[in-house]
Amino acid sequence: MDSFRRHALALLSLCASANVPAADWPQWRGPARDGVAAGFQAPSAWKAETLMKKWSVTVGEGHASPVIAGDRVFIFSRDGEQETMRCLALADGKELWKESHEVPYSPSFAARKHGKGPKATPTVAGGRVFGLGIAGHVSAWDATSGRVLWRKDFAGDFKYASPEFGAAASPLVDGDTMIVHVGGKDGGALKAFDVATGEVRWKWTGDGPGYTSPVIATFGGVRQLVTQTQKRCVALSPADGRLLWEMPFTTPYEQNSVTPVVMGDLVIFGGVGKPTFAVKVNGKSATTVWEAREITMYMSTPVLAGTRLYGMSDKSRGSLFVLDGASGRLLWKSEGRLGENASVTRFGDRLLVLSTTGEITIHEPAGEGLREIAKYKVAETPVWACPALGRNRVLVKDLDTLTAWSVGG
Repeated sequence: MDSFRRHALALLSLCASANVPAADWPQWRGPARDGVAAGFQAPSAWKAETLMKKWSVTVGEGHASPVIAGDRVFIFSRDGEQETMRCLALADGKELWKESHEVPYSPSFAARKHGKGPKATPTVAGGRVFGLGIAGHVSAWDATSGRVLWRKDFAGDFKYASPEFGAAASPLVDGDTMIVHVGGKDGGALKAFDVATGEVRWKWTGDGPGYTSPVIATFGGVRQLVTQTQKRCVALSPADGRLLWEMPFTTPYEQNSVTPVVMGDLVIFGGVGKPTFAVKVNGKSATTVWEAREITMYMSTPVLAGTRLYGMSDKSRGSLFVLDGASGRLLWKSEGRLGENASVTRFGDRLLVLSTTGEITIHEPAGEGLREIAKYKVAETPVWACPALGRNRVLVKDLDTLTAWSVGG
């Protein structure tokens, strides 16, 4: 059995145990938060007519990715000075509900080209939707009706309510808690909220937030929440917020924004202008085991297939790469000029790459590298949000529009 198939079977098992349908895309980077679309109904062959536009809805600006839960789509965006959570029908894009609230926000000079957000992808779990607004507000909605269940504002808790480039950490639901990093430069807290009431169960105040979304994995029998903060890579106990291990990690302008990738007892980290590297986790400690100096990553998080790591390096104005995840050895790198950023998603033994240029390319393994087998233009404005893949749909959010593309009808 090849490594792609083994990984897909493991993901299906994980989704089943977590009561998350594999065909859903309910959070940042999909069902298992790893960029793998196990339930995507992909065609056997990709032709010019394979990808068909089904519907398109103007929803407002922002980099938050769409998510799919059952027959519904949720998208978090901005209308003027309001942040809006919308619920749409997956079949035809019909609006089922929306809730808006005023969020005045002025991005820093360096962040102006990225707009006024929001940037964090919402999470759907247990009949609720959770979101982090660009100015640091945390909200919970009833997924069926859109009723606001609770909302938190931390403007008075820290010197800055959100990081310099706006809050971007996507909420993570773990059982009956929702975990997200709030606050801003040089002052913040990773907090676990009761999903029903918003009550704070625990908090860790060791660093301000980065732009990274956390993941949960078990190492040596110890369950750990792993993330990048403003100046560190850290692991906490998701049960009580206790610090398990940490190591310093800073990027230019403190832009830590790559989601950690877990491969067995390794965690792979990256960042703009910094080598991609892996640490081996042994219970409550972590030791660096390899560095790949040829590969640096800005916002794009890579995806695993077996022991191969597929992603986009920000060098050469954007190029795809393949690394051996066990050793960090560079196996292959494409030509440059792919775009400022790209989202890399795996389905079966193939990759879907959506770049900021508004193009989707489909790739398959070829020796130690990749071969492009199809290309589609899906947006005329820049795409910074990751796509959502569920059933036979690919959802793409560009500057202000959400479009559903169908494969195979």
